[in-house]
Amino acid sequence: MGVLADFHVLVWYLTRPERLTGQVFEALSRAEADGEGIGVAALPRSPRVIAVGGDAPATPNRLQALPMTAGPGEAGAMTTPSRRPVPGSARQPVAKATADRPVDAGEVVEVTVALRRRAPVPTDLVDGPDTIGNPHRGASYGADGRDIDVVRTVLADGGLSIGAVDEPSRRMQVSGPASAVAAVFGGTLSSMSSPDPATGRLLEHRHRTGELSVPAELDGVVVAVLGIDDRPQARAHFQVAGTGQRAAAAGVSYTPLQLGQAYSFPSGTDGTGQTLAIVELGGGYAQSDLDTYFAGLGIATPAVSAVGVDGAANVAGKDPQGADGEVLLDIEVAGALAPKASIVVYFAPNTDRGFLDAVATAVHATSTPAALSISWGQSEDAWTAQARTALDQAFVDAAALGVTVCVASGDNGSSDAQTDGAVHVDFPASSPHALGCGGTSLRLGADGTPTTETVWNDGAGRGATGGGVSDAFPLPAWQSGAGVPPRAGSGGTGGSGRGVPDVAGDADPATGYQVLVDGKAMVIGGTSAVAPLWAALVCRLSQGLGRRLGLLQPAIYADAPAGTTPPGFRDITIGSNGAYTAGPGWDACTGLGSPTGSNSSTGCARASRTT
Repeated sequence: MGVLADFHVLVWYLTRPERLTGQVFEALSRAEADGEGIGVAALPRSPRVIAVGGDAPATPNRLQALPMTAGPGEAGAMTTPSRRPVPGSARQPVAKATADRPVDAGEVVEVTVALRRRAPVPTDLVDGPDTIGNPHRGASYGADGRDIDVVRTVLADGGLSIGAVDEPSRRMQVSGPASAVAAVFGGTLSSMSSPDPATGRLLEHRHRTGELSVPAELDGVVVAVLGIDDRPQARAHFQVAGTGQRAAAAGVSYTPLQLGQAYSFPSGTDGTGQTLAIVELGGGYAQSDLDTYFAGLGIATPAVSAVGVDGAANVAGKDPQGADGEVLLDIEVAGALAPKASIVVYFAPNTDRGFLDAVATAVHATSTPAALSISWGQSEDAWTAQARTALDQAFVDAAALGVTVCVASGDNGSSDAQTDGAVHVDFPASSPHALGCGGTSLRLGADGTPTTETVWNDGAGRGATGGGVSDAFPLPAWQSGAGVPPRAGSGGTGGSGRGVPDVAGDADPATGYQVLVDGKAMVIGGTSAVAPLWAALVCRLSQGLGRRLGLLQPAIYADAPAGTTPPGFRDITIGSNGAYTAGPGWDACTGLGSPTGSNSSTGCARASRTT
């Protein structure tokens, strides 16, 4: 059989190899033996793929004339390669990238392939009052086993290895050499360095542009392919108090316990029996820090454990001004306010793949969490549509399982740190299945009760609560009466969408949180602190009500027509985050307001979920 070097090569993908491969080889081999200038070979490990080459541009014409015969019911099965795009997979070039060079063909690339659901999740499982109580029932909305088998076969035929497969979360872990990954999924892959969105440090990563595609057999079955491009995806939304504008923080800062008192967290609750999950995309914590910090608060150290995802791990003491600060802030706020909850921290790489896998792993854990805290995000526009959809669907799973997902809304005002002069909201806070957590500036009196609480805004470039109107997600039904305005800049004539945030809490570093990071006492603010604060409150409400709460918004917005404040909230009416101004009722700075936790169970009880 001829060698295919320097030939014009065509490749056929056979949908029914058990019937056709022999006939195809026989016909092509006869042509080769007859001196037609054609060579044929099977690709290694790929019984469905045949490569055919010729030594002249006329090769395709010769092949068209070959007498191919199909098996019974297979007329026309021998066709040219057929591929379908993966919707929403188009990737834009990364900004300020340098050192663009080819990826080594043998470099092992690990990806997560997300599959379609076998059936949509019913609305009453997402919005309440029901939740999925039986783990086996969840499989009804996971991946179909037949889809998994097809994907497994097709990808293996393309030279890829199949790792872990999780049917309930519809994920398959796939790996292979870069050359095989590029051949199976398409796209243009290179290696380059670009600034980390959080620190600005140059990081080397794989980079792709354009749209991904899959063989036609996988059309509609594969809904996302994440990890081929492993650029940094998100930034941590925290602000370290320092000098200048934030110098006042040295004299005005609070322990989480003081804030729990200020926000009237329900008495008689401490998170007992609840699990609080936290997603981290970097950094780590040391047990010694936790023991020292909680001893200083006069409480026992909560039970904290770490879970590594996609090769990441808890690595402490490396970045006190960066990711370590985020990790310790999250654990110390959550642990102080729900000290008897079991806290599980999921560490994953800062990529779209790592983000999805961490969330899905947390949501589908054996011990279903009452709350999931996420303090990382990025402007909606910095995500591919497929990644947004995959994460949003993971939050749908969370809601159906009764998990409340609390997400920081961002620390860069209504622009979300974008430089195009337009308004932007942060994702995943903009997901309609996540509780978006905005920021305030809080002053307490001598008795520990709030005297003033306004929108957090330290001025341009110095930090402000994120918020606005999504241009990726439509206005949810439960938010339709809350008075969400048209997107700023639309002239009041359009630009409707999901309003962000839903709730708020203290985030100003000038009224920040006293924490301990890598052995150093610090004051930190940012909406990063608000997500674990609300997650802890959810755990305590769940304990008090005897059930997980899931998606809170249908319950809390039910009592919040435009211009009004529902039970359990303190309305924030002063300040702006740039393009949006606070006012009575819901607004795009602080949502429905900050919590008055002792009253929050009134609205949350409306959810009346079963477990």
